[in-house]
Amino acid sequence: MQFTDSHCHLDDIAFKEHLPELLVQCQQLNINRIIVPAISPSNFNQVLELAKNHHKDPICIYPCLGIHPWFLQDLNDTHLAQLTQSVKQARSDIIAIGEIGLDGAIAKKAEAHGQSIEDNWHHQQHFFDYQLNIANEQNLPVIIHHRQSHDKIMPFLKRYKLNKAGIIHGFSGSYQQAVNYIDLGFKLGVGSTITYSRAKKTINAIKRLPLTSLVLETDAPSMPLSKEVMSNEVKSDELLMTYESDATKKPNNSPVNIIQIFKVLTNIRTENVEEIANQLESNIEQVFFSHI
Repeated sequence: MQFTDSHCHLDDIAFKEHLPELLVQCQQLNINRIIVPAISPSNFNQVLELAKNHHKDPICIYPCLGIHPWFLQDLNDTHLAQLTQSVKQARSDIIAIGEIGLDGAIAKKAEAHGQSIEDNWHHQQHFFDYQLNIANEQNLPVIIHHRQSHDKIMPFLKRYKLNKAGIIHGFSGSYQQAVNYIDLGFKLGVGSTITYSRAKKTINAIKRLPLTSLVLETDAPSMPLSKEVMSNEVKSDELLMTYESDATKKPNNSPVNIIQIFKVLTNIRTENVEEIANQLESNIEQVFFSHI
């Protein structure tokens, strides 16, 4: 069985000292592809260089370019123009526009920075709309961040009806919300959320949805797995990293956790293990590589 981490910020400084070791571990675990979204113009080059520097490694690293809603405070249309130029220049290397999206929690915090909620939503939506348009023009899929924003994201997706659709990153929501995305051609990123027993709504949705709609992700170094899963599974596997909270040591989440997420998913689903693994990889192929 082969695995792909469809969302990992491998360019993060948390991985810098341990990257060679980490990639060896990924290879040992048959994690053969890692998709790395950018978050801001400030890390476009890092993401692109990461992929170029490791293009001869057994692990394939694929870059994406986009502007995350968390990092818009000091950005304007000049930065969107920069994104457009970067996408065009790197078109043969990137496989998606991402990470982009809308975030309700960030909008609610806007007032602390002297901006109204309404103005923040407008700013986020302007960037989101622009980046969906780039994806449409370049015939690329998108990787979409959401938080308290399903109702605001959906009208944009319905309007654009992207040919390549993409991934709803770190999906957490109801079965009906999931179906709405799937009906537009999107796959759902299944990550650490399903390792938390309290996430009943999302777990129930993942259990019921067609297997053809799912992909695996870690969002590393963010979004660590539940302590319950880590204590029960990781300690028994010598191949996996020892995760430590000290930021100077190894991060508390990395691509190797795809294996633990996969194990949890197989406990949720009714299909056999190999069928699940094969279909997940087929889903990745359909989203990101059918246009190459």
